[in-house]
Amino acid sequence: QVQLVESGGGLVQAGGSLILSCAASGSDFSIISMGWYRQAPGKQRELVAISSIGSTNYADSVKGRFTISRVNAQNTVRLQMNSLKPEDTAVYYCYLKTMWRPYWGQGTQVTVSS
Repeated sequence: QVQLVESGGGLVQAGGSLILSCAASGSDFSIISMGWYRQAPGKQRELVAISSIGSTNYADSVKGRFTISRVNAQNTVRLQMNSLKPEDTAVYYCYLKTMWRPYWGQGTQVTVSS
């Protein structure tokens, strides 16, 4: 079993920056990938960025603005978000996939004001 604890969401003006952090704890650490999804009101949950062994992928809408990083020794994944736009407003969910199943964090709200 794995628990994910997210931090770092909040309110920021357009053009600003935020860092999201997600720490994993528990007993199942056959990690395949860690990353972030987001869900805006009335929209489906979508991939933001994900880090897997040997590869990193970003949604086209965040390329060049967001950077995902892993701290493997701490089982932590961070998302540096720069040049934020109002359309980045959403609940951001940490995601972790192991050999056995996926796990989701509780979500953290990011609000970007224009």
